[in-house]
Amino acid sequence: MGRDSSVQSSLVATSSSDQASGGKNSRDDSKRKRRRLRRVSTKRPKYRRPVVRRISTKILGKKKPVRKKNPLQWLKAASSRAAGPSPVARSAGGPAMPAAPNATGPNSTYGPDDDYDADEKTPLQEDIYGGSRRSIVPETKKWDVFRVLPPDNDSGSEANQRCLEITVKIVKVIVYIVTFGVVLTCGVIAKGTTLFMTSQLKRDKSVDYCNKNIGLDKTWQVQLPDVEKVAWVWCLFFCFITPEAGTLFRSTRMCFFKSVRRPEFAHFLVVVLFESLHTVGLALLIFFVLPDLDAVKGVMLTNCVCIVPGIFGMLSRTNKESKRFLKTVCDIAAILGQASGFIVWPIVEYQRGNVNACWAIPLAVVLTSFGWWENYVDRKSRVKTIQYLGTIKEKMKKTRYWTYLFVSLWKVMVFFACMVLFMYLRLDDVNDLFSKFTDSFDEHKLFVNETSSAPISAVTDTANFDRRFADTKTIFSDSSAAIYVCFIQIFSAYLAYIFGKFACKICIQGFSFAFPVNLTIPVTLSLLLMSCGLRAGDACFLRDTIPGYLFFECPSGDYIKDFIAGEHVWIWVLWLFSQTWITLHIWTPHCERLAATETLFVTPMYNSLLIDQSLSMNRRQDDEPERLDSDTRVIDPDDPDGTQHYETISIHTDSSQTANVKPSDHITRIIACATMWHETQDEMMEMLKSVLRLDEDQSAMKVAQEYLKVRDKDYYEFETHIFFDDAFEMSDEDEDEQVANRFVKLLVECIDEAASHVHQIPIRLRPPVKTPTPYGGRLTWTLPGKTKMIAHLKNKMLIRHRKRWSQVMYMYYLLGYRLMELDISVERKEIMADNTYLLTLDGDIDFQPSAVKLLVDLMKKNRNLGAACGRIHPVGSGPMVWYQLFEYAIGHWLQKATEHMIGCVLCSPGCFSLFRAKGLMDDNVMKKYTLTSHQARHYVQYDQGEDRWLCTLLLQRGYRVEYSAASDAYTHCPEGFSEFYNQRRRWVPSTIANIMDLLMDYKATIRINDNISLPYIGYQSFLMAGTILGPGTIFLMLVGAFVAAFRIDNWTSFQYNVYPIIIFMVVCFTLKSSIQLLVAQILSAGYALIMMAVIVGQTLQLYEDGPGSPTFIFLMATILFMVIAAILHPQEFKCIIPGFIYLLSIPSMYLLLILYSLINLNNVTWGTREVLAKKTKKELEEERKAAEEAKKRPDGILGYLYNTQPVDQDGSIEFSFANLFRIMCCTYPKQINEREQLKRIADSLDALNRRMDQVEGSGHHHRKRSFSRSSAHGGIGTVKEDGDAGSESDSSTSETSGEPKEKRDQLKNPLWIEDKALRKGKVEYLQPNEVQFWHDLLEKYLFPIDEDKAEKARIANDLAELRNQSVFIFFMCNALYCLIVFLLQLNKDNLHVNWPLGVKYNITLIEETGQVLINKEHLQMEPIGLVFVFFFALILIIQFLAMLFHRFGTLSHIMSSCELTTCCSSEDKDTPEEMLRKNAVEIVKNMQRLRDDRADSYDGENRLARRRTIQNLVNQQQKRQPIGTLDVAFRKRFQQLSSHTSEATPILGNMRRMSLRADALRALEQRKNSVMQEKQKKKMETLGVGNPYNKKRLRVSNVSAVESLQGAFVAPNGLPNGATNDGYENSSGDEAPHGARAGVTWQDPELGGRR
Repeated sequence: MGRDSSVQSSLVATSSSDQASGGKNSRDDSKRKRRRLRRVSTKRPKYRRPVVRRISTKILGKKKPVRKKNPLQWLKAASSRAAGPSPVARSAGGPAMPAAPNATGPNSTYGPDDDYDADEKTPLQEDIYGGSRRSIVPETKKWDVFRVLPPDNDSGSEANQRCLEITVKIVKVIVYIVTFGVVLTCGVIAKGTTLFMTSQLKRDKSVDYCNKNIGLDKTWQVQLPDVEKVAWVWCLFFCFITPEAGTLFRSTRMCFFKSVRRPEFAHFLVVVLFESLHTVGLALLIFFVLPDLDAVKGVMLTNCVCIVPGIFGMLSRTNKESKRFLKTVCDIAAILGQASGFIVWPIVEYQRGNVNACWAIPLAVVLTSFGWWENYVDRKSRVKTIQYLGTIKEKMKKTRYWTYLFVSLWKVMVFFACMVLFMYLRLDDVNDLFSKFTDSFDEHKLFVNETSSAPISAVTDTANFDRRFADTKTIFSDSSAAIYVCFIQIFSAYLAYIFGKFACKICIQGFSFAFPVNLTIPVTLSLLLMSCGLRAGDACFLRDTIPGYLFFECPSGDYIKDFIAGEHVWIWVLWLFSQTWITLHIWTPHCERLAATETLFVTPMYNSLLIDQSLSMNRRQDDEPERLDSDTRVIDPDDPDGTQHYETISIHTDSSQTANVKPSDHITRIIACATMWHETQDEMMEMLKSVLRLDEDQSAMKVAQEYLKVRDKDYYEFETHIFFDDAFEMSDEDEDEQVANRFVKLLVECIDEAASHVHQIPIRLRPPVKTPTPYGGRLTWTLPGKTKMIAHLKNKMLIRHRKRWSQVMYMYYLLGYRLMELDISVERKEIMADNTYLLTLDGDIDFQPSAVKLLVDLMKKNRNLGAACGRIHPVGSGPMVWYQLFEYAIGHWLQKATEHMIGCVLCSPGCFSLFRAKGLMDDNVMKKYTLTSHQARHYVQYDQGEDRWLCTLLLQRGYRVEYSAASDAYTHCPEGFSEFYNQRRRWVPSTIANIMDLLMDYKATIRINDNISLPYIGYQSFLMAGTILGPGTIFLMLVGAFVAAFRIDNWTSFQYNVYPIIIFMVVCFTLKSSIQLLVAQILSAGYALIMMAVIVGQTLQLYEDGPGSPTFIFLMATILFMVIAAILHPQEFKCIIPGFIYLLSIPSMYLLLILYSLINLNNVTWGTREVLAKKTKKELEEERKAAEEAKKRPDGILGYLYNTQPVDQDGSIEFSFANLFRIMCCTYPKQINEREQLKRIADSLDALNRRMDQVEGSGHHHRKRSFSRSSAHGGIGTVKEDGDAGSESDSSTSETSGEPKEKRDQLKNPLWIEDKALRKGKVEYLQPNEVQFWHDLLEKYLFPIDEDKAEKARIANDLAELRNQSVFIFFMCNALYCLIVFLLQLNKDNLHVNWPLGVKYNITLIEETGQVLINKEHLQMEPIGLVFVFFFALILIIQFLAMLFHRFGTLSHIMSSCELTTCCSSEDKDTPEEMLRKNAVEIVKNMQRLRDDRADSYDGENRLARRRTIQNLVNQQQKRQPIGTLDVAFRKRFQQLSSHTSEATPILGNMRRMSLRADALRALEQRKNSVMQEKQKKKMETLGVGNPYNKKRLRVSNVSAVESLQGAFVAPNGLPNGATNDGYENSSGDEAPHGARAGVTWQDPELGGRR
């Protein structure tokens, strides 16, 4: 190892001497070692990383000893700087997000040659908190021991979490049962109706007829004519073409609105050939074979159509399969079982005289079985033909819809031709199929003939039929019977398919899909046998349900005895089991949650005539996402067997790219990016608690994977970045320096409180690491779950502020610098970008980890998904919040759900959305998002609605944006009227601008985006028209309502309503914003009162018009739709209650707000969360002088007339009157007296002296917001803390007058890092490459824009011009619309449309003549009003239907995420290992909790009397506040696990979700014992803290050290080893002696240490 090895060996050798020596010698040796390491480790001679001198702090009157840096850590640091990160330092789950190459700062996660850094090992094994896991705080006085405990988790996202989980589980149990019942019932009905229709096609079909109405003492039979059979033939044809029409429609939609590929012509011909054979065989089976068989035999024969899939499946097996020989034997047995159908029944039918059955039955079942060839071929087969078919199968995944666009039409034509051919052989005249088509579906005569007393066994025997008839009666057929049966068959088959697919999507396939599908034929057979038996004994059986002349073709003779024994029906059992074996894959699905239909099924639709065979053999058996092959992936030295990495690749992944891809690249990485500005403490708390919950959830999955070896399918890596806008303010001591503002300090204060709330125990996190940066600064916390939370503090003097530029900042940093700068292959970057997601958050958001997982599910389901958003719930109090509750609910229930279903969601709000990194990095997205606003419309579209614009860019690039109603998030909304109006002032114009941008470029968007179609563009155009004409519509509504409510004429009502609007527009154009808002608030209150009167008047008008009026119908339909929507959202049903407030606010929100937003279009300020910035001394002095001058001004009108300008001239002649005015003649400059002149000179000299002092102190100058880049390469001065820092500050302050002040370097020693409010965390510095990145980024995209007065004036003029144009267009559109509709309303008597409903009849009796006159009075509507009523009604209906479909999708999403082990398998049959696997994450979550539930756990009536209040207070006074680390708490409990003593497992013992706690404890104990045995067997070396026995030689295995868990828990002397949580474990509060920690011998097996 050369020079590095010698130095590293010397470090290990001197470690023991360091332990023996103490005090100054030890510190000197440590310094010498660090100096040697620096000389060895660095490869950059121009840069030497500075070392921050550690300052001892006084705690409890004593100096805390400085804990020496671990030599091994220094050694690792040297190794990583010299040769990249060590492979030992890899994480089991992969990194949270890559850092830049060669980065050694707090964010370094990836190195240039590998995926992991040493820091990724620490979350589970090493001590990242510097030894002790607690923060030493001053001892609490005994008189001040009283506590405030963290409150229970009852925030918006947690309030109903438990109730929701229970409800979801109950609903899933119901879904299990209902889905099972529907699939089974519909399958039986579809199968039965198919056989019912084929039974009517038998030659000389005759049925016993009920004798109740035509002669009870006689027996009757009816023979079906050909005209009756024609109807059933066409019904079978319609049943076949229905799913084919669905395939055609789906293929057409995919080909025209999405991107599909054309297949090779040879492949196309192969598919056409197989589908043709299948169609011919199905037609032969339906029209020729089944009509000649009885229904019982027919239903059995349908189990015999699997021979070709069985053969192909056997030939597709490879040598890599386990138990291949046994499976092949079973395949052969199944094929022979299927082949027995070619022999047994043809022989039986031949003996009965059915000669055609000898060839028809084998040919029909073989040809029919060709339809499912694709699901049973594999290109890995050893047979060349199967390999070729497997290749076609793989390519069909991309060409299927283009192929089936023609195949579906071809199949219909082939089936029709075969139908005509076989009917030619069965009917007397095949022309009857067409000539008697209409007659067959009308009533026609049937002849019922009396029969002699023939035995029952001969009821269907047609021999000597005419001789046995003595009497004949005529009946008429039921014209609708065939239609009803056809619709029942079509509907039941479709339901069976839909519910079967639903069961597969939500992962309940075994019980609710496979089981009912396999039961379909046995249940159908049982029902047929029962029905035939009852019908044979009573011809009137089902007389009221089925027409008497129609029934199944039942077996003859003694069907119970002779049929089973004599006709070899027992062979059906062999067919049933053979089909079950061939379709065994449906019992073991491997698909992901909410898998696409293309993933679940081979062909787009189903075969309705053989529904159960279609569902089972069309269900893909290769539905499992492709995994990396062990022979193609890169072997990880830490994980040679690949056990640590389990994430799978999507089915669409190109396997050619996997050569250079590592398994860890596919791990889901979630990076939370929160933007903050001026949030309050409560708002910050909600966001921090949400992040901490994610930290806890990720820790549980990571611990379960590392310690319990259980891999959770939802595993993800996580880290948080907070981007704090305008985070600095001017220092009180020095106006030239910047310090963190009060909002940053508030964030630092809130983090401990938030952690205490989440973990339900007082927690103090480690002080944040401070890092000066070119854009301001950075604070880095390590959370209890050991994920990172980094707050980026933006200085608006160094970087652009506002939310859009924060988004640009984190996109370029996280995706540009930390990903694209990696020294890895392009393929790896591609995979990592596809599996990396940015979770955008606002600073006040509140959510649960499950909400994020639901969004990740959507991302994994659809690779083309660029963004996904959840359901946003407004939080707050007051009438404005109540209004927004209803508004948000309606917007999500109807608008977003409709956009999701028929196209794409247009806006994924930045408060809670998930963005795919690959989508953001695409062309015309991230780069275009950095555009600086130079035009007036850019300020509206880009800066006022940044979230919507980013989604617009994604849509225009071809990505999809979706909405998940199950992913709930809670955000604070405006509570005041002015704040709400200012927020919507930004939203309304930006929404209109972005939608118009999309609509104007709709052709290009449709061409590139498969999810946006022309109908969707039309829908958005209608909504845009409604938005523009909304104020006019509301105005006309008010005019009509005034007429109805106040009984005034139209013109008077028009005037009353137009005056307030004109006044408001004038106010908005002329007065400032505060006055506008005041007027808007007054008018809104007045309109609310008027709306109450309007509601009363409209109610009276509706009473007069009646329930048939269009207004009544529209109103009731709207209310009904809203109520149904609320019922379908039971958790949000309360949101409909504020609907009354919403109704009263309609004029304000849809008239005044729109006017206010458009007229203030030129106002591009943010408008919310505005605070006053701290002012400089100069500004304060100017304000003081202005105030003093204002005091001199008289009050009232005299003050208005008073001249405040200084008088600089005198006049020879002056006239004045009471100082109201002054007239000067022959003016000349006023002479300045000597006193004033000397004062001005003194002021100028003072200013000059100050400037000279600054020049002498600074040396050379840069402008205020520019700093030298060389600061990153220079030395770092000592950072003073606590008392030392304060003394230095005092001394420097005292010396300011005598010496020039030294200017601080903002990348070395900025003033803000010395702020005590930010706590005493250590200081780290950026690497040169990252410093260079930030300088380049700032220079190119983010440098603050200098205020150019001329440019600013131009933009202001352009914005005013844009405002004027927009208002003019908007005003003219609404004015023309209102004028046309109002004039039509005035002339309604001449130009109107009579409403057909609600007609009133006026009856007049003329007494003189006795005449009765009846006049009809129609409600009249003007044409334009009628068009708009229908327009809004159509929009409402579309949204309602889309909401229904979206609710079904949401239910699927929720059900798929909920696991019910009791419904899948019996827990009491599970082994302990299986129990552990199913509940590992839940167990870890309970075992890693920092709170001990045994404290104060008293129940019963006297729980308060038994509470140990004083003892708890004394313990609190003695115990130091711990720093919580979740993995240490888990290891503590894991070590003490015992299945006999519940005291050793306090949290596991309280687990409510574990139904069998004893089994769980037994499984954990077995896992712990296996770990101990593994340790003894492999004798792995462990690292201990304060363990003198650690010098024992141990061998190190080549596998990951995490596998030897006991080495992390127990040392050879039985004491806890590794990183321990003293704050959690040591209740007495005594620390271990530091001398014990000094006796550690650090070894590294890679450096040639002892073995």
